[in-house]
Amino acid sequence: MRVLVAGANGQVGQSLIQRSSHELVALDRGALDITQPHSIQSAIERHRPDVLINAAAYTAVDRAERESALAVAGNQTGPALLAAACAGAGIPLLHISTDYVFDGTADRPYVETDPTQPLGIYGQTKCAGEVAVRAALPEHIILRTSWVFSAHGANFVRTMLRLADTRDQLSVVDDQFGGPTGADTIADALLGMVDRYRDTGALPWGTYHFSQLPHVSWHQFACEIIRQGRARGLLDHDIEVLPVPSSAYPTTVERPKNSRLDRAKYDQAFDLQTPSWKAELAQVLGVLSARS
Repeated sequence: MRVLVAGANGQVGQSLIQRSSHELVALDRGALDITQPHSIQSAIERHRPDVLINAAAYTAVDRAERESALAVAGNQTGPALLAAACAGAGIPLLHISTDYVFDGTADRPYVETDPTQPLGIYGQTKCAGEVAVRAALPEHIILRTSWVFSAHGANFVRTMLRLADTRDQLSVVDDQFGGPTGADTIADALLGMVDRYRDTGALPWGTYHFSQLPHVSWHQFACEIIRQGRARGLLDHDIEVLPVPSSAYPTTVERPKNSRLDRAKYDQAFDLQTPSWKAELAQVLGVLSARS
């Protein structure tokens, strides 16, 4: 299979490059700008993919409130243009979305059919991107995920390690809950879909939730990062991680208190055994330790 990936420099894009056994062409924004129809069409005509994976997005949650045009372009217009181009080329689109399409007020993990009620511009544009993909292309997978981390790019794991390197104490919110999800595991899920499409010529198209267990608060996640980081020798001193409420860190846009995603639908449709996020965290820290 020839797989075209938009968003080569992102966390999932990098993981796809490292883990794919297919003929994979991963392009950064300079080579494939999803907000420009001619750029999309040129990439598809040049590389003639069998599948297109969209790992590109505008992800600056707070800045989106003052950069709404950029968020709309990256998260709404871009997916709409990709889906239309895929429809014209007769190829499927695998598109990554987010837990931010929900407002986080549910008292249980969200299922795919729950109403979307995003809190801010970022979530609103991601939600609109989903709607556009569904409208333009029946042959799509929308994979909603949460709290993505890896050994590259900007993410919570690397931020905690950077802050802990120069501090003895960290304060982390303990009233927001979700499922940390490794970029490698997301890449494996997407590549598993490509394998199935190669073998059968079809997929169970639609929207799926995909994150790793166990569900934790940001504070619990941070504690595990620090614990494993010290064990790996990435940190050389004791760090106290204090639990604090979200109100202690006012931000431009409210974050969902509940980002837990129920992945039962995915598990029933796809046969992929995934590690816990704690096991994947250990792998990520191993990579970071080898670099240091």
